[in-house]
Amino acid sequence: MKTLNQKVKSISSARRKKVEARAAGLIAEEMTLQELRQARKLTQVRMAKVLGISQDGVSRLEKRSDLLLSTLRKSVEAMGGNLSLIAEFPDRDPVVLSGIAEVEL
Repeated sequence: MKTLNQKVKSISSARRKKVEARAAGLIAEEMTLQELRQARKLTQVRMAKVLGISQDGVSRLEKRSDLLLSTLRKSVEAMGGNLSLIAEFPDRDPVVLSGIAEVEL
């Protein structure tokens, strides 16, 4: 029986590079709010000003594991983005949910 290291060594360097690139891409697709803010080169102070809360409030927001969708939407918009929600099912194509956490005018 081969170990994982032995199997990895048996893969060509070109194939290994493709696997590593794909893994890096998958990792880049998932970020915390803090990592997203940092990737956008924004400080907590700047986010606080845009959101109308304190810097400490931004810190607490980034540490929460359960947010209101409206709060998440405001945070993403403060970074210059738009929030989309997608429902995925095993038996159909993904569905973009609309009308959730949108601003009512």
